[in-house]
Amino acid sequence: MSPLLPALASLAFTSCAFMAAPVLAQAPTPNPADTKATSGKPRSAPAVAATPLTPGMPARAPYLSDATAPDTVAILPPPPRGQSAAETADKTIFSATRALKGSARWELATADVADGPSAILDDFACVLGRKIDQSRSPALMTLLERTRLDISRATRPLKEHYRRLRPFVGNDAEICVARTRELGDAFSFPSSHATQGWAYASILAALVPEKATQFFLRGKAYGENRIVCGVHWASDVEAGRTTASVVISALQGDAGFRADLEKARVEIGKNLSQEGLPPDAAICARETSALREPIL
Repeated sequence: MSPLLPALASLAFTSCAFMAAPVLAQAPTPNPADTKATSGKPRSAPAVAATPLTPGMPARAPYLSDATAPDTVAILPPPPRGQSAAETADKTIFSATRALKGSARWELATADVADGPSAILDDFACVLGRKIDQSRSPALMTLLERTRLDISRATRPLKEHYRRLRPFVGNDAEICVARTRELGDAFSFPSSHATQGWAYASILAALVPEKATQFFLRGKAYGENRIVCGVHWASDVEAGRTTASVVISALQGDAGFRADLEKARVEIGKNLSQEGLPPDAAICARETSALREPIL
């Protein structure tokens, strides 16, 4: 059996996110080769917890309290380690996907580096068939920004508990972003980008259910693009989808989240029923072509 098959199976389309679903040593400082920025490459996106919300907007609060937020360290299994078959599969996939540099999928992965509600809404524009005017979508932006804080609460303990190094640390393999000390020092498990992509796909699928399949396919690809970029292991991305499903399931029990979801449903319905700016046709064509390319 090919050594890639177990890992490929883990990347398969997961079930709908609305279904209820020993600490390692301090990571070493990345070697100097890992801290050099490569000219011409985009800067790496900061971690979810460090990224400011919309400038000029009031501070948001997460929906879940300390009492209602799920304990993701208790829920998720640890990342592969110890020369296990799963760790070998992660390393094999990392090595194999370096060959994607220069491909359409590599370019899409580079474009997907930006995270947060505004950037990811733009990434879903081709699915929606419309660029969302975020200035006219306060309910949707509130929903996504507050959910993002719950995502941060869910991913941060896992990163700090397992302190897993990113796949490019300690080598000079190609990645699609600049090698910075900040990125090298940010732990890898789970992928916050993959968590956001899957969580937002889940929310948008609830708001526009007739496009649910397309949202989940794009959200899945958004997470897998972190593998293409070389900044996350495949198992980090799988764990991100699981974490997103846990967070979204918990949010269903919060009255504030449910109320904001309904406000956003009405708002996005009005926006989509009116004439608006369509996404760039050339960008959508390139995205469709890139998504046809398997990452392995």
